Amino acid sequence: MSVIDIKIPSPGESISEVEIATWFVSNGDYVEKNQEIAELESDKATLTLIADDSGVITILAQDGDTVEVASVACTIDTSAKAPNGKAKKVDAKVEEKVVEDSEENDSGKENESVQTDLKITPVAKEILKEKGISTKEFLRKLNRITSKEIDIVLSADEHSISSVNTSINSERKPERVKMSSLRRKLSQRLVKVKNETAMLTTFNEVDMKPVMDLRSKYKAEFQEKFGIKLGFMSFFTKAASIALQAHPNVNSMIDGEEIVSFNYTDIGIAVQTPKGLMVPIVRDVDKLTLSQTELEIANMAQKARDAKISINEMSGGTFTITNGGVFGSLLSTPILNPPQSGILGMHNIVERPIALNGQVVIRPMMYIALSYDHRLVDGKDSVGFLVKLKELIENPARMLFNGDHPVEKLILG
Repeated sequence: MSVIDIKIPSPGESISEVEIATWFVSNGDYVEKNQEIAELESDKATLTLIADDSGVITILAQDGDTVEVASVACTIDTSAKAPNGKAKKVDAKVEEKVVEDSEENDSGKENESVQTDLKITPVAKEILKEKGISTKEFLRKLNRITSKEIDIVLSADEHSISSVNTSINSERKPERVKMSSLRRKLSQRLVKVKNETAMLTTFNEVDMKPVMDLRSKYKAEFQEKFGIKLGFMSFFTKAASIALQAHPNVNSMIDGEEIVSFNYTDIGIAVQTPKGLMVPIVRDVDKLTLSQTELEIANMAQKARDAKISINEMSGGTFTITNGGVFGSLLSTPILNPPQSGILGMHNIVERPIALNGQVVIRPMMYIALSYDHRLVDGKDSVGFLVKLKELIENPARMLFNGDHPVEKLILG
């Protein structure tokens, strides 16, 4: 027998432990070399555990366990052979594999055997048995079946399945789930921001029609050339980069008794992922074109959602943008992403009546918010930043001239 150890990889220099979020395989399964076998969570990112060789796996750390970096998560018996390319079980107690139930068709009753890796609680099994309901529709897409899932599916499918009895409907069971490392770290950081900074928020509003007109005019050509849709985020990211150069205090941070300023703009884009909020960094936005910015934002966001992003790709930002508008937020006060001194909040686009050239017109408007650390950023810089951003979004051509008006640049140089 030849057994190898699969150890916990290091997500980054400052991280000493991770949490086993999910095993993709079960104890005793046959795994292939380079197969993803588990998902790990640190306080900054999610990463995957890879099988170094093929063989039968023995799991040593369970879901939810916190383990140290470089410790052994599982072993693989490389001398074992795959049975016809299928997963091999060596421990029958690990998980129940077969659920049988009866289903009636035109020719009478016929036994149906459904094989699955999904777990079924005793309460759920008893309910299925009493109701004589097929497990197929429950087992295909669920990771775990409880009475709650049965209640939901039965209620939604009144035509094919009878409703659950009142005793099941009246079940009230609070569920406790261990907080993930990412969520715990995020909680600590948010509380720290509130306690250790003098955070204030200032607001403005932006007429989105110029940008929306540009998107409508060039969206088909842009998608054909670059393979992605032209979004609003790239306009705001480029505009923020220019505004940060005009108001460098917003692009600075406090380190002890020193102020650290940057001659570049590395902007973090807040992304909601299944594991929680992540902020991948778009580097050197001041040197990127609009299309390059859009491509980089799309790439980083997808990596974050797929849990493929590295610690380095989420470290070292100088400013952050968050877009609550995608969830319908009209107005909010975004919280700082330490140690940065500023964060821009985008919101929902709503048609509102505004005064334009002495007349009331309906325009697509967006509220924008800048939260900032008042220890470093004064009102002049915070208000000036938003005014500059507003000017750039309402006159996108100015982005080509680092914020200057094209005609003024032509005439005045």
